Order: sequence, then structure tokens, then C-alpha cells
Amino acid sequence: MMPIRRKATEAGIFDPAEMALLGRVFEQLKLENQSPDERDAIASRIIGNYMAGVVDEDELVSPSRRPLGR
Repeated sequence: MMPIRRKATEAGIFDPAEMALLGRVFEQLKLENQSPDERDAIASRIIGNYMAGVVDEDELVSPSRRPLGR
């Protein structure tokens, strides 16, 4: 299962539009040479930022690039 879908399922229930948004942001941020753990970290940051209230797609990309708290 794609990391963003697994993480989203673990975090709670998202409707199809939210899943599509989270998936699009994940596709923008993932890199080919990343490990599964690195991709999981990206998925977690995206979902964390979304749940913290960043719901605009363009605005969600920027803070999700870097680890939370930095």
C-alpha cells in the first residue's frame, strides 16, 4: 500500500477528496531514491500538517518538505 494511504488510514478517516489531495501532495514531495522510511516520514508530515489546519494544496507542500518542529 502507498505510504500516504496507509498513514492516512492510521490517522483517521478521510473522505475521497481529502485522500486525493493528500496523494497529490505526496506525489510532489516523494523522490525516486527514497527509502520506505523516508517516504513514511513525508506521509506523516503531510497528514500532520493537514490535520493541523493546512488544507490548501499549495500551502501544504511547503511545510511538508521539512521535518516537523524545525
